[in-house]
Amino acid sequence: MPDRISFTLNGKRVRLELDGSRKLLWALRTELELTGTKFGCGYGVCGACTVLVNDRPVHACTAPLDSVRGKEVVTIEGLANDGGLHPLQKAFIEHDALQCGFCTPGMILTAAGLLRSKRKPSREEIVRGMDGNLCRCGAHARIIDAIQSAAGK
Repeated sequence: MPDRISFTLNGKRVRLELDGSRKLLWALRTELELTGTKFGCGYGVCGACTVLVNDRPVHACTAPLDSVRGKEVVTIEGLANDGGLHPLQKAFIEHDALQCGFCTPGMILTAAGLLRSKRKPSREEIVRGMDGNLCRCGAHARIIDAIQSAAGK
């Protein structure tokens, strides 16, 4: 029998009737049709699936749907407000901090969580904060530059 799970997703209340052990990633991608959250490794080590849960980065591939009950979830689709890009999204474009773009949503959401907890992190704090996100294209230096640029905006 499915569980009734409700939470706020990108500012809107949603209610799903699914098994509470189903991973958040698959509920987002299949039931809610938000495909910005990517499947990378499936083990929570690459960061491609990162979303914000109550402003904290969470790997959606390992988070059971039950874990977001009553909480606020933000995906890359909901990060920007009022039709404009979020400062991190702008900074990633300005610093060419992406190549293939696969890891980018997770990178941006992890950075958003970092900047919500510390407005002006040092370069070292950014490196540590982004340690759970991998970029196979090798754009890490530009990613760090973009996050530093967006800090405080």
